[in-house]
Amino acid sequence: MAENHPALTAGRVAVVTGAASGIGLAAAKRFASLGMKVCITDVAEDALAAAADEVAGLAGGGADDVLAAAVDVGDLAAMETLKDWVDERFGDVAVLMNNAVIRLDAPTTEGSENWRRTMEVNFFGVVNGVHAFVPAMIARGEPAIVINAGSKQGITNPPGTKPAYNVAKAAVISYTESLQHELRNTDGCQVTAHLMVPGWTTTGGREHQPGAWLPDQVIDYLLAAIGNGDFYVICPDGEVSPEEDRRRILWAAGDIVENRPPLSRWHPAYAEAFETFEP
Repeated sequence: MAENHPALTAGRVAVVTGAASGIGLAAAKRFASLGMKVCITDVAEDALAAAADEVAGLAGGGADDVLAAAVDVGDLAAMETLKDWVDERFGDVAVLMNNAVIRLDAPTTEGSENWRRTMEVNFFGVVNGVHAFVPAMIARGEPAIVINAGSKQGITNPPGTKPAYNVAKAAVISYTESLQHELRNTDGCQVTAHLMVPGWTTTGGREHQPGAWLPDQVIDYLLAAIGNGDFYVICPDGEVSPEEDRRRILWAAGDIVENRPPLSRWHPAYAEAFETFEP
């Protein structure tokens, strides 16, 4: 069980970005229920304050075990300041969960500001979190976990009005793979990186729909996978099974090796071939 992972130990510290709601809040509450001290960040200050109250209600030391900070993860200096605050308040960081995300419309040929902001939060927010916290986590020489939030859209790249989101999440996948490779080849390092890839999940105050998972289900799946030592944590949901995820991912990779048109899953000429595809 992941709860037996030595990083998830009462008295140690978890830092969760994008924690005012959804998966981030569910993670923060779970860490608090395990007896950990928790730092939560978001830019939605009112929602963050409400989230801090929820987390404190589960923490062993109540509000004393919770630090809530309104921080823009796209700003490296702000993340470095956050690291100083966490060190001063709690010290030992055992879990870093880079979860903050935005979803902005940005077609490929326009919306430069939305492209820039999407990359700042969804990609550089991850990089900044790692740069601010992970060197000290490595130096401590104790078991620790980095969880970076990816997306299935970063793997299969579905067309639509949010290609910037897909691009940023694809970058997170590549970055996290490189991070884990470097960590496992660092002498004495006990920090591991993990890529969390949620399925359809009810987040952000949206009405729950049949078939969607709740954030707590994602965290259950995530922690079980980390307990198994998994790097890729690709969550199913009530509509998409692990087998269907595997089929879609392998078809997407086949566009390259089979020299099909890009995004052929959505190409009319390949619709029948995809429907009958069995890996």
